[in-house]
Order: sequence, then structure tokens, then C-alpha cells
Amino acid sequence: MLKTTKVKPLFLLPLTVLMGIGCSSTKAQSTERTQKTESAVAKYNPYSDPKNTEGWVLNEEISDEFEGAKIDTTKWFVEGQNGDYYIWKGRAPSQFAPHNVTVKDGKLKLRTAWEPKYPFAKEEYADGNMGASVYGMIDGKPLPITTAGVISKKRFLNGYMEVKSKVGNAAITGAFWAIGYEQELDVYELMGNPKVKTGNIKENSYLATAHDWSPPATRPTNVFQHTENLPYRTADAFHVYGAEWGEDYLKLFIDGKLVHQFSQDEVGTDWVLNNPMEVWLDSEIFKWLGLPHKEELPVDFEIEYMRVWQKPSDNLLAKDRAFYGFEGPILFENNKRPLKMVPEDSTPNEYQKFWLIDAPSSKYLEIVEGDYASGVNSLKFTGFGKNEKLEAEKVIAKTPDGSLKLPAGDFTLSMKLWLDQGRIANTIHVTLQNPKLEVEFKDLEKLARRQWVTVEAKISRAQASAINDGMEIEIRKADLPKTKAAKLYIDDIAVHKVK
Repeated sequence: MLKTTKVKPLFLLPLTVLMGIGCSSTKAQSTERTQKTESAVAKYNPYSDPKNTEGWVLNEEISDEFEGAKIDTTKWFVEGQNGDYYIWKGRAPSQFAPHNVTVKDGKLKLRTAWEPKYPFAKEEYADGNMGASVYGMIDGKPLPITTAGVISKKRFLNGYMEVKSKVGNAAITGAFWAIGYEQELDVYELMGNPKVKTGNIKENSYLATAHDWSPPATRPTNVFQHTENLPYRTADAFHVYGAEWGEDYLKLFIDGKLVHQFSQDEVGTDWVLNNPMEVWLDSEIFKWLGLPHKEELPVDFEIEYMRVWQKPSDNLLAKDRAFYGFEGPILFENNKRPLKMVPEDSTPNEYQKFWLIDAPSSKYLEIVEGDYASGVNSLKFTGFGKNEKLEAEKVIAKTPDGSLKLPAGDFTLSMKLWLDQGRIANTIHVTLQNPKLEVEFKDLEKLARRQWVTVEAKISRAQASAINDGMEIEIRKADLPKTKAAKLYIDDIAVHKVK
């Protein structure tokens, strides 16, 4: 077991059709889109696995072939559209402008342009160790450069993501990256024509980085980084770039060839890629690599497609596995992400919600980093020592209402436990809320100690989850020894349908 080092924020206050003329048109568009995505599922395999020997399944909610006449705003948030910006307005002195996002000739085009008449924001953006810059200005002089950025509206947990792209031939980046709770993965940052030729990105190189944004989210945040020298200029032709993101590893591919990989074994609890991520495609100015010249603009960062594949899973909590492994929040993606919600934000809102532990329970239950079956976190029961006792009849960790979405049927509910030596809690109670179902994991004192073991129970529900369904994990005073209760950890809760 690794040393426990960090406690996550846990407290949350209690949660307190369109019909009209366009129905037939909407239905026709929906049918056309369904036929297109079904064709895409059958047609496309990862460039790194052309025969799909790994059994990848295309995630149609995020993937996009960019074959329409404009960006699909059901899939993508466009920075600056309707005056809305998500997290930032771009890397100053450049600013994202929505009119720079176009779809043409089967490609997404993110333009960088020289626009003296653009109404730049009258504010600064602080760029880490590089200091702050004003939008549209550099060293007190005008630098009226606009760029573009789009972000996927859905997030995904683990899989293979891939783009076919070409960057603009200027000192402007093309970036394919992703962020989630406390984490960032830059699959690549490329630059077509940097003015500083000795920097960390060249016209014929590729930079991939992972960042840890857990508080304090101050630089340096790099967890791991890789630079790849390329046999071509990134602005000259389209190439395929991919990243296979596993539960405890990352593999980087260029034109179908594995170029580098990282694993959790190498970085330990610095492994940050544990929560669902959204995909970003954008262009930025990196001042340390030089500024683009007026004469070389406009240029386009062009993306022929962006695809995400995932592996099928029989775990009905697979989409929310990180939450049921205590890594971060559960996502309510039918609600909009708050525009100012940065990766390090642990504030509960209508989009992200966390495990709930009330004040009496928090003395004994906490989500900790460093003791885990997978990821980096688990739920810890601290136990108590000589002449102490549980100061409540029971302690509870509870999911937010609406966290559980199970069909009716027969299932196996399982969790992984790590039990310390000594007198241990004999039973862990799990309650599914609506319809209510109580489950007991008994005789824990008979289990192996100081190692992760899996316990499971067969359950059956005659009805599907109600809208407010959830789960409670409970340890009761009656199930504990009268003195010196040993600590235990819970991780990786799963629900499998009985076949």
C-alpha cells in the first residue's frame, strides 16, 4: 500500500417538447444522421488497428467526419459563439473568434487571421511562467490575431482517439487535446512555422504532454511529456495522430505506428488520466516560439475527421467507473457544463456531483489518494483505537440522487476490499435507493488481509432505476468490534448483468 496523501472535497448540500412545424424535417435529419453513423461504425477502424483485432467500437456521440456545411453544434461547443466562452478566450495575445470555425470540403477548418477591426476583449490572460498578455496586444502595441477552438460536448472514459489533420504554415499551433477532472492530455501540439527554431516544438516535431491540475493547480504541472522528431513538416500534408488511453497506460501513434507509451507503473500516483475527458481542437500563440507575422496570415488548422473508439464492457457502471472507483465526480451530461468550470474545480454543480459524506460520518469515512485497487483513489474507513468507539450508529457514503441508472433484471454487484489486520467490520451494507434494495457483504473477518479481494452478491430488481436512484455504502456500529476496529478500503464498485 502506498502512503495516503490527499483528501478529496466531499461535502455537498442537499439537492433541491418542443413541438412545431419543424418536426418532420427534424425526423428526416435524424434518420439521415442515423444512417450515416451506422455506415461510419461499419466503415472506420483505427489507423493503428486497421483490422480491428482489439474489438473497438466507434463512439458516434463524439466522433465527427466534418462532412456537413457547418459545424455540428449538437456535438461541439464553438468558442465565442453567441458571446460564450468556455474556460478561456484563447491564449493571449490571440483570441478565439467563432467565425474562424468553418466546415468545408469534408474538413473542419480552424482559421488564424489578422483582424485589426475585431473587438478584442479588454482583459488579460496569464500564461503560466510567461506572464500575462492583453488580447489583441503585445508589449503595448496592437497584434490583432484571431484564432479558433471547438470542444466536444460529451466526455468519454478510456478508448482510442484519432484525428487526420494538417496545421497552418505559420507560428501558430494546431492542438489536439483533452481535459477532465483534475487532468489534461495534450495528444499533440504542433506548429507549422515557429520563429524560434530551438524551442520545444519545431516545424517537423510533435509534442505530447499530460498535466496534473489537482490543487494547487500551479506550474509545473507536467506529469509526463514526449517529443517526437518527424520526417516531414506538419504544415505540408495530412497525417494521422492517435492516442490509446487505457486504465493505466497511454500509447501514442503517428500514421498508425506506435511512437511512445507511458504507464502508471512509471509515474505511480502521478497517473492523472482517471476521469472522463472532453476533446479540444484549437490553435494558439506560443510567445516563446515567436509570433506569427501579418504576411503569413490567414492560415487554417485543418481536421479531416476526429474519431473515438472504445471497448465494449459488461459492467453497467463502466461509463461512470471513475466515480464508482472514487476518482472524481459523476457527470450529468444532459445539463450544460458551467462555462467557468476549470479541471481543478471541485465545486458540485448540476453537471458534476460528488460522493456525499455527512459530518458525523466524515470522522471515519474519506476518499483518499494513494491506496487503491485501480486509479489512485479509494474510500477509506479509518477504524478506531483503544478505548474508542464509533460515535454514531452508522456511517454512510452516498451518491447524489440520479447517479444510478440500471434496468430491471438480475445482476452481480461487486466491490474490491482491502482489510487491515486486526478486528474488522464484519459487514458492509449497500442500499440501492429507488427501487430500494438492501445488500449485505458479510463475514468480512474471514477474508484475506492486506490485499485487494473482490466480494460480490447476486441481486434482482423488478423495476428499472427511478429518476432519483442512487447508492449508499454503510458501516454500522453493531457490526464493529467494541475496541480497536481495523481500517479498510473500498474500490471499484461494479454491476454486471447475469447472463
